[in-house]
Amino acid sequence: MTRTEIPVTRTEIPVTQTEVPMTQTHAEAGRRYRFDTFRTALLLDDLTFGPDAPGPGDPVPAFDLPVVGGGRVRSDDLGPHPVLLVFGSRTCPVTESAGPVLRSLHAEYGDRVRFVLVNTREAHPGDTIGQPRTPAEKWRHAENLRRHHRLPFEVATDDIDGTLHRAVSPKPNSAYLLDPDGVIRFRAHWANDERGLRAALADLTAGRRPRRGRSRAMVGPLLRAVGHLPGVVRAAGAKVERDVWLAAPPLALLGRLSVLFGRLPHDRRGSAAAIALGVVGVLTLALALTATR
Repeated sequence: MTRTEIPVTRTEIPVTQTEVPMTQTHAEAGRRYRFDTFRTALLLDDLTFGPDAPGPGDPVPAFDLPVVGGGRVRSDDLGPHPVLLVFGSRTCPVTESAGPVLRSLHAEYGDRVRFVLVNTREAHPGDTIGQPRTPAEKWRHAENLRRHHRLPFEVATDDIDGTLHRAVSPKPNSAYLLDPDGVIRFRAHWANDERGLRAALADLTAGRRPRRGRSRAMVGPLLRAVGHLPGVVRAAGAKVERDVWLAAPPLALLGRLSVLFGRLPHDRRGSAAAIALGVVGVLTLALALTATR
């Protein structure tokens, strides 16, 4: 079995340009960024933005990224429209959940908003989709990400060290709505938060500053993602599930239970699994209390 499902091609890989000096500290941070095993510490970091993370009112960190299919996206030349800048990867269950959301929003707002998905490190590197180690590998992952989600908008790729991703506090599937000057007007923790993104897009395209600058939705987006975890395991390999069991047993259990609800859409399977688990817990407690009488 090969480490990645993406065939090797001989295409020339465009250069990703950043304004961060390549110091030894930067290089070490890049190595840490490209982890091989998902761990509890990574999960905890994914759940919160650091105090220094750029947010509403801040300029987006400078970037100049190549786009799959040609062209570039640059922070100093975003074009005349607002930009929805989303981060994601093929092995991220939340990105899997966000794909249809982004396609729907693009169908509604794509003529007034520039949509860009930035391919990042793999959220759950496995046996067949591993963590990219070279720019060429990361570029192929970006091509696969666009193809897999059938995205009708631009897919760019960060550099191998995740310089842009790290500059915004690296979350697996965060989203930033920028004005044409590159100022962040809205930040979503998870890009499958359709309600939050839609409201912000409606405000900004109407010439208003979004009424809410941040979306902190957490439980709903994660439960919607749970039903996509088994699919990520099938694509990336059994290592993904082993890692999640060790790092986040409740999520792994919900992912396993979600396959029992195959008649439901993927986004609803996690909630169904959580409800079923809750019912089993209540019944178990009731039986235990009855037995003690």
